[in-house]
Amino acid sequence: MNPYSSLASNKFWRPSVAERDYFSISQVWTPKFQIQKDAAIITAGSCFSQNMGKELQRRGMNWHNAEPAPDSLSAREAFDHNYGVFSFRTGNIYTARLLLQWLQWAFDEVPQSKETWNNGERYFDPFRPNISPNGFESPQAMWASREDTLVTIRKAISSADLFVFTMGLTEAWLNTATDVVYPMCPGTVKGRFDERLHKAHNFAFAEILSDFQKCIDLIGRHNPNLRLVFTVSPVPVTATFTTHHVLTASTYTKSVLRAVAGQLEVSNENVEYFPSYELVASPPMNGVFYNPNKRTITPTGVRFVMGHFFNGISSADQMQQGHSDVSTQSLLPTEDIICEEELLDYYK
Repeated sequence: MNPYSSLASNKFWRPSVAERDYFSISQVWTPKFQIQKDAAIITAGSCFSQNMGKELQRRGMNWHNAEPAPDSLSAREAFDHNYGVFSFRTGNIYTARLLLQWLQWAFDEVPQSKETWNNGERYFDPFRPNISPNGFESPQAMWASREDTLVTIRKAISSADLFVFTMGLTEAWLNTATDVVYPMCPGTVKGRFDERLHKAHNFAFAEILSDFQKCIDLIGRHNPNLRLVFTVSPVPVTATFTTHHVLTASTYTKSVLRAVAGQLEVSNENVEYFPSYELVASPPMNGVFYNPNKRTITPTGVRFVMGHFFNGISSADQMQQGHSDVSTQSLLPTEDIICEEELLDYYK
């Protein structure tokens, strides 16, 4: 006898991976805490996270749309204005520092930036540059809209049972004068690039771990019962500002984020890691869940990943879909995802 003799088969590569096709791989994720079907769940993060809210609703789970669209907007208009995309109207949150920044603003731990961008006629929020296609008529209108979102974040974090956050990037752009972080490089989606003010930064493991731990600690001060599930987007980066080839830069990004997620899970009893990345990008999957561009995920891939998620959190009788009203917004196609980072493709 030795320590390996009594291990379950899913601890060994041959029986649990090599001898199975990818659709029959099972027991990939067993969360350490139970998630009830009526638990209030909020979602945020990178582009891939947008699938979470849709699937949670489709499966009859209690996804919390904390900042719903006005009744005057159609489903298409609401989506274009970033309502119902995430639980709150922040747009994509690609980095740990940006999540921390939003949380600190929402709970008044640091003053929010009053920076504005304008195109000569309309004003745009530097931290939600794609939130409103036509911008705002004044800085005051922009700040009022952001304040609505900050209030929503505060209320949602304080009342939710589970927060699912999808990690996306390590690379970001900072303002050297104010030290704020942007979701996108100024001058790409909106705004103007100023080489004197705007600096690229590739966050290292220690920085990201520290930022996420600060997020966890801040959340714990306001809702000690909130549990978190971190996952890593399997979508490779669109472009890199580093000196490396985009392939190696993307591998670095996902490797660091995966390592951070693992450390957070070990260090915090209320934190879980869900393996979205492995279920799509690992060698046994043979890349079958990627579209021809070898970046974005097919609808089949999304359903495959989310199937493992729901198998992990729900019992068989909870997995019957259709037990709740699904909003019109959730019926938009799976491929209909708002992803500002993909706009970088325009520049090459």
